Amino acid sequence: MDIMARTRRMSGHNVLFPMGLDKNGLPIEVQTEKEFKIRIRKVPRETFLEKCKELLTKYGDISLDSFKRLGLSCNSWQKGYEIGSRYETDDPEYRKLTQSTFIEMWRKGLIYQGSRTTNFCPECQTAISDAEIDYRERHTDLSYARFKVKETGEPITVATTRPELLSTVKLLIYNPEDERYRKLTGKHGIVPIFGLEVPIMAHPYAKPEFGTGLVMISSFGDYADIRLLRELKIEPTYAIDSGGRMNEHAGAYKGMRVPEARAEILKDLESNNLLVKREKVTHREPICERSKTPIEFIAMDEIYLRQTEYKEELLRLSEETKFYIPESRQILVDWVNSLTMDWVISRRRYYGTEIPLWYCKNCDEAVVPEPGKYYQPWKEPPPIKECPSCGKTDFVGEDRIFDTWFDSCSSEIYILGSLWDTKFFDKNFPCDMRPQGKEIVRSWLYFTLLKSLHLFGKSPFRNVWIHMHVVDEKGEKMSKSLGNVINPQDVLKKYGADTFRIWSCLEGDIAKGDIRCSMNRIEGQSKFLTKFWNIARFISLFPVAKSQPTPTDNWILAEVSSLTRAVIKKYEEYAFSEAATLIRDFTWNIFAAHYLEMVKTRAYGDGFSPEERTAARYTLHSCLKTILLLLAPVAPFFTDSIWRQLYGPKSIHLERFPYRLWDTNATEISPTLLEFNSRVWNTKKSEGISLKEEISIAIPARLRPMAKDLTSMHHIKQ
Repeated sequence: MDIMARTRRMSGHNVLFPMGLDKNGLPIEVQTEKEFKIRIRKVPRETFLEKCKELLTKYGDISLDSFKRLGLSCNSWQKGYEIGSRYETDDPEYRKLTQSTFIEMWRKGLIYQGSRTTNFCPECQTAISDAEIDYRERHTDLSYARFKVKETGEPITVATTRPELLSTVKLLIYNPEDERYRKLTGKHGIVPIFGLEVPIMAHPYAKPEFGTGLVMISSFGDYADIRLLRELKIEPTYAIDSGGRMNEHAGAYKGMRVPEARAEILKDLESNNLLVKREKVTHREPICERSKTPIEFIAMDEIYLRQTEYKEELLRLSEETKFYIPESRQILVDWVNSLTMDWVISRRRYYGTEIPLWYCKNCDEAVVPEPGKYYQPWKEPPPIKECPSCGKTDFVGEDRIFDTWFDSCSSEIYILGSLWDTKFFDKNFPCDMRPQGKEIVRSWLYFTLLKSLHLFGKSPFRNVWIHMHVVDEKGEKMSKSLGNVINPQDVLKKYGADTFRIWSCLEGDIAKGDIRCSMNRIEGQSKFLTKFWNIARFISLFPVAKSQPTPTDNWILAEVSSLTRAVIKKYEEYAFSEAATLIRDFTWNIFAAHYLEMVKTRAYGDGFSPEERTAARYTLHSCLKTILLLLAPVAPFFTDSIWRQLYGPKSIHLERFPYRLWDTNATEISPTLLEFNSRVWNTKKSEGISLKEEISIAIPARLRPMAKDLTSMHHIKQ
């Protein structure tokens, strides 16, 4: 992100690059419980919130220190309420904006309350959205249970991975192409143990190759169950409560936790000769992305934002947004196409933006306040005296908070000053760029797109840049449990920010794939900066001078010009890896290896005229200044230090990219020149003579204008 900001500034743009810290949500609460050894429901709400703030101050300061050491060129490090100030998502001003967006969408009829089947994490004790679900492959038992056909009494076998949901079975299905079960159409199955009578029908969802081909549809084993029961308009039966225990619908298994109930039901099936067999299968299990606990599908009264009916509009907005690289758009498209439920935005937690609602105790009418203030309904009275529906005066405040992404997806509105500078906002919305990781495309990017559609009818960004992951040197994801995490502070202390930054570019293109990280790999990329430092130190021996370049000088100036155009183009395309690689390869393999060696003697003046000496010095500094400007966005401290020592006192970061360049025609001789130099070096090596010894070799006709420099460089006999 910082390279983006710096390159745009050096291209002449005004850049809004504020520092923002995300300080809401479940991860904060989980870490607070760990560090302070408390449970959210066991202490007063106010006490828990204070502990969360204490934790956030500690880690927020560490984050800010890292960002500063890394050289992030944010508009301001100070928290404030004007364009470019640092912002934090738990600040009352930010929360005021979040609540205002809710109030506006409520009034548009885009938000509703209802009891619906919801993803529920028993560990976090809250509903979660589809975007907060991960999946893991795990081995589980596929149990074959013996059902019975009511009309004929014949046994039929059904395979399931969720025997604890037998009490919620609503129907049995088979594939219409499966001839084995066509005779069962219109008949009923008797569920073992519970004796429920359920219809048997054909449906294409059933896979003949899974289990026996007969599939039980329960409430709810997975998303397919949810979709199918909705499609068939069948009322579900919920057997699992919000505590992760079986309820009264589970009969004798009431009060048991899900794993315990599963084991007991299997035991009872076996003792009643109703368990045919069990086999191990690999099962894709949905889990909470934070607690890693298996989620359950239960009925909860929650607050929803409409999204499923807006898929086409969302896809249209994604097409209107330019993606770098284009393939990353597909991550968003696939997510939009997968949506089957509206976004549940309410959470039964504490640390987040409160939902601004009050309810009349008499008629349950919801009271929605005016926007423009930060409300805390759980501890303050409503902004009205009496219920507009029934006239009563007793109210209860909403105690739930928003999903943290409901806060985060207002960030682009906030930084553009929608609260304090509407003229600036109207002029600059939508934002130019959203840079972010691929793992939160389905949350941060998607939810921002959804909210912008509802509020403004257009995409919140002109451009989106998606990056992949940093993994360890073996290609594995970094994890505390694996012990392969590299702490940024450790890298900064050992190698400095510039090495860290240039490694992030030279290691690979993170927009196209994961890049590997280790201390050895970071140290390896530092060699270029060491090489560059030595080049700059050599050039610093000579004063800056102006002169007419020689043919040799014109050649390298042409190469520098060609490099400059290529690098700036890569920066404009956000191809930072390619830009940094071009700079390194040119500096090391062309400028240092060939030109410096050719003009070293001339720069000192040995055997050359004063004009030729001055021309070499002018060209050396011209090349160094240009390379420093090109490298400045990637290695800001390193380049600024050299620039100020040689060309200061003005910082290099107040300069522009060099657009007025030299003629590039002379690059045509590069292949001939590089081939000749390499041939001379290889000849001396093969003959076992040092590079300083004389050699008799013909200079190609195309290179004769450079003959004096080549003769001096290679010690060619006259």
